Amino acid sequence: MKKYILLFILSAFSFLVSSAQVIKSPDEFLGYPLGSKYTPHYKIVSYFQYIASAAPQMIKVEQYGETIEGRPLLLAYITSADNFKKLDEIRTNNLRLTGLLKDKPADIHAPVIVWLSYNVHGNEPSSSEVAMKTLYELVNTNNTQSKNYLKNTVVIIDPCLNPDGRDRYVNWFTQVVGKTANADINSREHIEPWPGGRINHYNFDLNRDWAWQTQTETQQRIKKYNEWMPQIHCDYHEQYPDNPYYFAPAAEPLHEVITPWQREFQVSIGRNHAKYFDANGWLYFTRETFDLFYPSYGDTYPMYNGAIGMTYEQAGHSLGGLAVVTKSGDTLTLADRIQHHYITGMSTIEVASANADKLIQEFKKFYDDAQKNGSGEYKTYIITSDNKNKLDELRSLLDNNKIQYGSFNRSGIKGYNYFTGKEESVVAGKYTIGIDAYQPKAALIRVLFEPKSKLSDSVTYDITAWSLPYVYGLKAYAVKENGLTQIALSDLKNTVTKSNYGYLIEYNSIEDATLLADLLKAGFRVRFTEKDFTYKNKIFNKGTLIVLKNGNEKGFASVTDIFAKYTSLVSSVESGFMDQGLDYGSDKIHLIKKPTVALLTGNGVVAEAAGEVWQLFEQQLDYPITLINADDINGTMLKNIDVLIMPAGNYKFLTARDIATDVKNWVRQGGKIIATENAVSQLASNDWGLKLKKSDDEKSNKDTYADVKRYENRERESISKNIPGAIYKLELDNSHPLAFGYPNYYFTLKQNDNLYEFSKDGWNVGVLKNENQIAGFVGNKLTNKIKDGTVIGVQPMGSGSIVYFADNPIFRSFWENGKLIFVNAVFFVGQ
Repeated sequence: MKKYILLFILSAFSFLVSSAQVIKSPDEFLGYPLGSKYTPHYKIVSYFQYIASAAPQMIKVEQYGETIEGRPLLLAYITSADNFKKLDEIRTNNLRLTGLLKDKPADIHAPVIVWLSYNVHGNEPSSSEVAMKTLYELVNTNNTQSKNYLKNTVVIIDPCLNPDGRDRYVNWFTQVVGKTANADINSREHIEPWPGGRINHYNFDLNRDWAWQTQTETQQRIKKYNEWMPQIHCDYHEQYPDNPYYFAPAAEPLHEVITPWQREFQVSIGRNHAKYFDANGWLYFTRETFDLFYPSYGDTYPMYNGAIGMTYEQAGHSLGGLAVVTKSGDTLTLADRIQHHYITGMSTIEVASANADKLIQEFKKFYDDAQKNGSGEYKTYIITSDNKNKLDELRSLLDNNKIQYGSFNRSGIKGYNYFTGKEESVVAGKYTIGIDAYQPKAALIRVLFEPKSKLSDSVTYDITAWSLPYVYGLKAYAVKENGLTQIALSDLKNTVTKSNYGYLIEYNSIEDATLLADLLKAGFRVRFTEKDFTYKNKIFNKGTLIVLKNGNEKGFASVTDIFAKYTSLVSSVESGFMDQGLDYGSDKIHLIKKPTVALLTGNGVVAEAAGEVWQLFEQQLDYPITLINADDINGTMLKNIDVLIMPAGNYKFLTARDIATDVKNWVRQGGKIIATENAVSQLASNDWGLKLKKSDDEKSNKDTYADVKRYENRERESISKNIPGAIYKLELDNSHPLAFGYPNYYFTLKQNDNLYEFSKDGWNVGVLKNENQIAGFVGNKLTNKIKDGTVIGVQPMGSGSIVYFADNPIFRSFWENGKLIFVNAVFFVGQ
């Protein structure tokens, strides 16, 4: 009997060993060596699913969402068999460490969580290949190092944050590459066509979207991120082929909320990476270029959430192909790129495992300090508005980021008024929320709400101002006292009494604009007023939408079904006779024509700028828009178009005389162009009625030696003429339909110094006067130039018009307060 038992045990052991040995490497599963070709996304998904089925005792693969184009978004959780049995308990305990979960005390002797994010930019494709290699080595029973790491570490792998962009690049490359890869950088396989794979379906850069969560991929990912809250997060990228590898520590500026421990641990990880790179003779750099300031990156967002966030940059990019000859004469291959990224990934896990206890302790301390002390000088942020919809938009962002807020109803409180820049008594509007800084997300709150962020170094990689009250156009106060809010917060429900005459819709938010778009699509005739009027003792402001039974007899009874989908404020009316102001038969009441809208896209157009418009129409307004290739534009094509949108780009047709004449004639006959950023300056340079404001003449007492500069200071000299995203306050003519729904001011995010001469025969709707910079960095050679000019305007041309925005009012789709004015340009101007 003992003999049979022994044989059974030996057989079982043999089976387990053989089972472990049959787990296929990526090369074996795919049928080709990693690095010999690019792997399409569906095969990456298949490999992750295969490993999950082959090693179910230590890996779980979860689909957390899907892209616009329907590709799955995955997370893989890998740890030891012992940890795997209690995986969800590890997750919930980690939330206890943060204070986001308070059901019981946290266990500080817990595994550390390392999250590796690959391929956020689709045409930086080596990292998704690395994801498969890393996954395999973590479950490979012959890898004794991995076994040891996973005893106290949970590794989370997102193999591809941007599947749509990756497949756009990989599919294109596969179609153009020859039998043998051509390493000549001038060959077509290294020259990716528009719009490129970097961006997602709607041409968004997902690595600028972590905090704002405007994109479906980010929304679904951040939900999972906030369920786990890792101690370490690594974001994998590629740069141009001639650059050495970059890893932490990061460059200045680092935001003040980043703790000494976070800084020090970046150095520890960097030193460990350097050990491996030095052993292989690989070049690398640290502390340059990639800073930690803008809050919506894959390294900064984790940092502001208590983790060690890092960007890893490998040479390659879409220029890399499968192989490319660099300027130094070396050949960089995809296999090289994979190996470099693999080493930093495993090195990160190694350091995390070796320092697990300290990582957990410091992570808990970060959140304990947040709840005990808050962050920064301001302890409460009061956000107030008469516009419930706009406040709800902000609340949605707070909810997505797990930031707690409540009601505020105190009097006699003083705070920094964002709109005036002065310490003043808090004056609350109809709707008010308070955000107490003494909570787990204190650091993130400070970063998102502080009126002016302090730059330790003015050489920075992105915009330098983003304070949410300006982004949303909401009145706000930063207060140095705490304990002013109550968590309980009630929502007001809007009910509409049915009318047999008509309805008035208050118009002051993008929600109201979306309702307007819905009504027009449904065939309703909608009017707007250009003057205030009073009905039943209530003042209705200019821009108020009017839906009357007159002209809408068919289907009028069902209009309330459309109203019910929105939170817009709708009032019933039973008469066209007003208490004061215009009656509905006045010529100051305008019928809104349902416009046909086209967007220029394709070669020469900035893909991200076009994508912002495309997404606004499809995902927010749900209003039809036609995409036209800019190179194909002609007068015949515009015959049935009412509105042509020109985002930032380089438009060849403006210098092609015949085509430009055709387009001008289309405008003169009633067409409308909406142009943003440098598209406006091109119109101004090509005799379209706009004039770019010239800079003041240089002073005669110029320093004789001002042009004598040191070469080593060339980077800092260049920033004197730079404006990497600063907030300015415009004076707004809100009597013009373009500005309906706004107060008499508007906050714009300037990323260029373009201003336009005041128009004598047009409308200067948004004007920048002197000393109106609110926040952000502006080079000293631009400070005195950016004043006394038009930023937002309307230039009549025959029966048509050009609406121009010197700045992008819907920048990255997170600049919420600009969306309404952009929509106004489509629906109101020229009616």
